[in-house]
Amino acid sequence: MLAPENLARHELIGIRVLVEESHNPCLTGLSGKVVDETRNTFLLETVRGIKRIPKSNTSLIFTLPGGRKVKVAGSILISQPENRINKRMQKTRWKL
Repeated sequence: MLAPENLARHELIGIRVLVEESHNPCLTGLSGKVVDETRNTFLLETVRGIKRIPKSNTSLIFTLPGGRKVKVAGSILISQPENRINKRMQKTRWKL
């Protein structure tokens, strides 16, 4: 289940996000739904089209299902998405 504690190790595609701060002032305040992710960027579907957002030097606010908001430094999320998810799966197997 997606929670603030496991957000960094969860699938982020489909989650709404707001760019709170960025080194690029044009990106600050941009919001949309994550439609794709690479090691260093998110692809957001916004009202102005698809925008690529860098993870580094960016502060993001994710809106989780249920409306809960979580603020995350983008640098924490720099990793290939499949590697983040695999880490979570390995932890789950170790707990069994």
